[in-house]
Amino acid sequence: MKTILILVGKTVNKHFAAGINDYTERIAHYMPFDIITIPELKNTKKLTEQQQKQMEGDLIAKQLQPSDTVVLLDEHGSEFRSVEFAKWLEQKRNTSRRLVFVIGGPYGFSDRIYDRANEKISLSKMTFSHQMVRLIFTEQVYRACTIINGEPYHHE
Repeated sequence: MKTILILVGKTVNKHFAAGINDYTERIAHYMPFDIITIPELKNTKKLTEQQQKQMEGDLIAKQLQPSDTVVLLDEHGSEFRSVEFAKWLEQKRNTSRRLVFVIGGPYGFSDRIYDRANEKISLSKMTFSHQMVRLIFTEQVYRACTIINGEPYHHE
C-alpha cells in the first residue's frame, strides 16, 4: 500500500519543513510515503472563501484516483489516541491500495472534497496552524509505524 499526504501550499517555516522531511524519511523505512504539494492559489484577496475552497478542491481532486481511500484532516473528524491510530493505520494498510491523507487550505475543504472523502480525522480539539499540522501529522504517522512494529519510540 502506498500512503500519500496532499498539502495545499508549501511549508514555509524552515523548522517545520526540516521536521517534516525528517519524519518523512523515517516513515519511508516502514512503508511507501509521499507528499504531494498543491501550489498555493494566487490573488486570493479577490476570491471569496467559497471560491478559494472550490479552486483548491479542484486541484486536490486531480491528484485522487477513483480507488483511493481518502482521509481528510479536519476539525470535525474522529480523534484517536496514538495506539488507536496505529491500529487504524495498520487496518487501512491491509485494505487499501492507496491511502491518501489531505491537509486543506486555510478555509478547509470544498463540498466536492468532503463528498469524496472516506473518513475525517482530527488531531486535537485544539486549533493548530496548517503548517504545524503537517509536522504533527507526520510525527504521528511515524509513531504509528513504530507502534505497529513494536519498537520503543512510543511509551505507554
